Amino acid sequence: MQKFSKVSGVAAPIELSNIDTDMIIPKQFLKTIKRSGLGEGLFYEMRYDEKGVINKDFILNKDEFSKSKIILAFENFGCGSSREHAPWALKDFGISVIIAISYADIFHNNCFKNGILPISLDKKEIDFLIQNLPNAGNQISIDLENQSIVIGNNSLNFEIDPHKKECLLNGWDDIDLTLKHLEKINSYETNNQNKEWVSIKRDE
Repeated sequence: MQKFSKVSGVAAPIELSNIDTDMIIPKQFLKTIKRSGLGEGLFYEMRYDEKGVINKDFILNKDEFSKSKIILAFENFGCGSSREHAPWALKDFGISVIIAISYADIFHNNCFKNGILPISLDKKEIDFLIQNLPNAGNQISIDLENQSIVIGNNSLNFEIDPHKKECLLNGWDDIDLTLKHLEKINSYETNNQNKEWVSIKRDE
């Protein structure tokens, strides 16, 4: 996983609550276990109509938001099924940061495991960012180290779990965290490889 420090780019406001994982990546795209290519299915049923014709009114289909790195939304982002394809699709499309009021727990954790920063702000702060996007050229800057969001001449701060912050800053995923204990793991295996296992029979 790549190290995460700062992100600056276009922010797309999707002014909805309860954006579930089926909206993020519909079920027909779940047949693969590859992370690449899923960006094409991101918000597919919102980006296209039932005939596959592009919906020009959807925010990510507009020229000024087609290269967005940040999404703004409201409550309960990522609810629904626990499919990890949802953060995979967001990441493959180019989304590195989500700013919302709240998240479904599993989706929230999956974001950190896949190098996406999910920021929680209150409704007033989200509205402030959305209202100021036009004057800032739709650009927002995120500084993880300083836990700050800059839009134009204004800045906001956000909270984040210290352990999750450290993992993002260092690019550590679950495998990397396990490998940090490799010496202890090897030592345990060496010290126990010749030990005999004791079997216990249960009375039937």
